[in-house]
Amino acid sequence: MWQNIAFILMGLGVLALIGWAVQGFFMDSDIPLLVRIAVGAIGVGVLILLGVAIKDRLGKKDEFKEVER
Repeated sequence: MWQNIAFILMGLGVLALIGWAVQGFFMDSDIPLLVRIAVGAIGVGVLILLGVAIKDRLGKKDEFKEVER
């Protein structure tokens, strides 16, 4: 149980740091708008691919249940 709580706290801490860095990156006026848009598009694409991979992994069913070995 304590191990799960530790993982959750570490995950929340990492998410907070990533959020802070992303907010600082996208609010910085020194970075050109085109670069910020490109980085945002790449980030959204990675999140979509990650979501699809997780969905496929969790929804995977054994198609060969009735096959004898």
